Amino acid sequence: MREALQKLVSVYRKYGFSGFVRRLAAWLRANVLDALHPAALLRPRRCRRLIRQMLAEESARVILWRSSFGWQVPLFQRPQHIARELSRSGSLVIYEVSRMTDGCVTLRRQGERLWLFNFGNRPLRRLLLRELRRDARPKYLQLYSTDWMLSVRELERARAKGFQLIYEYVDHISPVLSGTGTLPKNVSEKYRYAMRHRDVYVAVTAERLRLDVLARRGARRLILSSNGVDYTFFQGGDPAFRPDPDFRAVQERGLPILCYYGALAAWFDYELLKTIARTGRYSVVLFGIRYDDSFDRSVRGEEGIFFLGARPYERLRDYARLCDLMLIPFLLNDVTRATSPVKLFEYMALHKPIVTTDMDECRRYASVLIGRDPEDFLAKIELGLRLRDDPGYLALLDREARANDWREKARAISDALERDE
Repeated sequence: MREALQKLVSVYRKYGFSGFVRRLAAWLRANVLDALHPAALLRPRRCRRLIRQMLAEESARVILWRSSFGWQVPLFQRPQHIARELSRSGSLVIYEVSRMTDGCVTLRRQGERLWLFNFGNRPLRRLLLRELRRDARPKYLQLYSTDWMLSVRELERARAKGFQLIYEYVDHISPVLSGTGTLPKNVSEKYRYAMRHRDVYVAVTAERLRLDVLARRGARRLILSSNGVDYTFFQGGDPAFRPDPDFRAVQERGLPILCYYGALAAWFDYELLKTIARTGRYSVVLFGIRYDDSFDRSVRGEEGIFFLGARPYERLRDYARLCDLMLIPFLLNDVTRATSPVKLFEYMALHKPIVTTDMDECRRYASVLIGRDPEDFLAKIELGLRLRDDPGYLALLDREARANDWREKARAISDALERDE
């Protein structure tokens, strides 16, 4: 209850009174009304037929993806990519919807061997589990380390029904990422559970997380699967794309455009951003969402910094192509030192120079220009601008992007499962 209240306070600070009311109404509709949606009670035969149609798809295994991330969210991230690639490589993936964003009150096909499913609808969930009892394929429950809805009790119930667990350890365990003042109980308890039980598969995204798992439970069922990129997607785009007036106004300033897209949160180095803007030599464009109130407290109204809000995932590549250089200006702390930024690999696939702060995972790639302090960061920006048309550097970006395609990241997980099966 305390974590929920902290989250409500955070939402109120972030969106104000009217935004808070709208989001609270959406949450109640999604998590109360949709959870009690009568479809599975009033039309159980239809729901059972759909579930059987879903389970009839030929696959090597069945994976229930159980974390409240959602599919149709502003930032298309690791959960959707990994689910999609696992389904493409032979797993039937049943992906938990977020009732606030996905508009799916029962189940819906999202692709071959990939279905969205409303696990919050209890009668529907019971129908699924009843059908799965008769299914001989290996069954897994896959969960996200940052999810704070699923409880350890639910994990134990799943294991009692024959499911194995895949724990995706994707970030340093911190209340900052949960948007709460203290670490949610379900987050900390699931972490401890995964570290105690060596038969749980643990997929880590960063070297620091791998070392943490090694120290706590050894190498058994430990999988390194860093974040990645849909290389083919980022090679595409709209050749007739025309930016909106806000972006065109930035272009009209006539300065090199430095771009960041993603969450604006407490781990962002706003002082570094102001240092860059105050040189007067660049336009800094930020696309994304304000995860907390840190942006408003730090740089709102700062000359040369332009926050243009969220854009659809398929449009980000079009805007980024109009920029000169891409940034990841994060503070250095426990969270960011254990972060494998998805945008890092997307920037590579866009063939744009990349300048980041001195994060552990960024050091692993030769194409990334590391700024070790503000002065060095500015020097790396100038180096990046000189390299933006350099054939050798562009070839390096391309090689590292191809090597980090999401197919390879999902394959690391499916290969580990297949070895044991």
